[in-house]
Amino acid sequence: MTFSFDLAGKTALVTGANTGLGQGIAVALAQAGASIVAVGRSSMDETERLCREAGAAFHSVQADLSSLEPIERIVAEAVTLTGRIGILVNNAGIIRRADAIDFTEKDWDDVMNVNLKSTFFLSQAVARTMIADEQGGKIINIASLLSFQGGIRIPSYTASKSGLAGLTRLLACEWAAKGINVNAIAPGYFVTNNTEALRSDPKRSSEILGRIPAGRWGNPSDLGGAAVFLASPAANYIHGIVLPVDGGWLAR
Repeated sequence: MTFSFDLAGKTALVTGANTGLGQGIAVALAQAGASIVAVGRSSMDETERLCREAGAAFHSVQADLSSLEPIERIVAEAVTLTGRIGILVNNAGIIRRADAIDFTEKDWDDVMNVNLKSTFFLSQAVARTMIADEQGGKIINIASLLSFQGGIRIPSYTASKSGLAGLTRLLACEWAAKGINVNAIAPGYFVTNNTEALRSDPKRSSEILGRIPAGRWGNPSDLGGAAVFLASPAANYIHGIVLPVDGGWLAR
């Protein structure tokens, strides 16, 4: 069965690949045989080193997805460099924390622009290339436990990730017949820049760990198996799911 998870000959475009979850996913896809086009705002030297150590071809594209401006360029560069995009991982995301009563319009818009708006329009741009050459592909959105729950002090993040779960299902319905699988992964509490404030708060960190049956925060590498699965031929008949990778959080 191992051939079903082989990504050799595929190119994966991974956003937010400079660190954290995006880096972990890019490395896992590289280890499965995919070539990587990594998109990020800052240096991707470490991601490149890890992917090349896995034997993968690697290209980086510097871009800020807080606006739609770089989307056409990202897709054009990826296609020029590799021939076609077979896998898209929409991982880029930001978070802003404040009580809902005090939350600002800027913090709302900034999060929505990266987490939801750019994700949709990048998916649209990549899907157009997949449909045009009639070869299909795989799109994986990185959702969140906040796609299922409310959380506290992160209203725009919760709204964006709840919206992303719905968008995943809508795109799956529209594009499944065109050979494109659209699915999502919902990470639990992982060691990333976005959770640094929580991990630094002894009370919140203890509360979170107390609810995770696995008894630990996730590491970015823990997402690798789910990403490779959804990107591979093994998932050819899977459309529109939101797969939690959460150490058992939702089961508690």
